[in-house]
Amino acid sequence: MKNMTAGAALLAIVALSSPARAADTVSFLAPEAQTTEQNGWTYSVTPYFWAAMLSGEIAQFNSPTVDVDASFSDILDNLDFAAMAIGEARNGRFSLVGDLIYTKLSSGSATPYGIVAESVDVQSSTFAALAGAGYSVLEGASGRLDVVAGLRVWSVNSEISFSGGILHDKTRGDGATWVDALVGVRGNYALTPQFHLMGWGLVGAGGADLDWDVAAGVGYRINDTFSATLGYRALGVDYSNDGFRFDVVQQGPIAGLTAHF
Repeated sequence: MKNMTAGAALLAIVALSSPARAADTVSFLAPEAQTTEQNGWTYSVTPYFWAAMLSGEIAQFNSPTVDVDASFSDILDNLDFAAMAIGEARNGRFSLVGDLIYTKLSSGSATPYGIVAESVDVQSSTFAALAGAGYSVLEGASGRLDVVAGLRVWSVNSEISFSGGILHDKTRGDGATWVDALVGVRGNYALTPQFHLMGWGLVGAGGADLDWDVAAGVGYRINDTFSATLGYRALGVDYSNDGFRFDVVQQGPIAGLTAHF
């Protein structure tokens, strides 16, 4: 049972993310510096990759809290599917941003004696979506600083299936869905016409006791249509309710490619 609980904990925490987006366009959640003023709405879409490690505590199925410390390679070994993307719409000082993260993981193992069950399969999925709006309080030819506010929806679900033994064909599921409100800043500064610095910081609460997201990186403008960003992101959430606990931090290098139109 200890191995089954640890497996469920690893999968649920790994799925985080994921606060990505959870983060954000290339320039991720940070808008890219513009050297010329644009009129009307502009849009960008950014698929991104996050080589994150995970640490924290999780409790499911009314089981004791389990400490989790998973490297990126541990996560990759159990990953079935992952999708991370950011979108931004901007008109002058106003902007709308969205960050979507979905991951699905699974693992299976034989039990030591095969009495209660001969094998156990664990599946876990996490969905995190941020929708927000921003306003540039500082704006110039070299960059801008936006104040942002938004909502992030979390949905974490796990399922354990037993084969053989006393619990043959039995399945148990556990999960939670909640919404957090966040506020913060995002910005950039152009070093050259091609390179710029970017970063953001968000913090909030709601269903969770604490929800936060910070990042910093360097962007490169390939041409008028595409740009790329490399950076480092850390995202954390602390949620607990009725025996379900999800208190984790995901952090690691992040890279993305943005299409502007």
